[in-house]
Amino acid sequence: MKFTHLHVHSHYSLLDGLSKIDQLLDACQELKMPSIALTDHGSMYG
Repeated sequence: MKFTHLHVHSHYSLLDGLSKIDQLLDACQELKMPSIALTDHGSMYG
């Protein structure tokens, strides 16, 4: 069964996210996840 996280924050969401985007993509490949929903907030960059 395919699985997609629908609420993921990267380090661009200040005070909420910790992972860098390349780390998230590496984890997705390792876990054979076809996609993630990157839902950063609180900034206009990234």
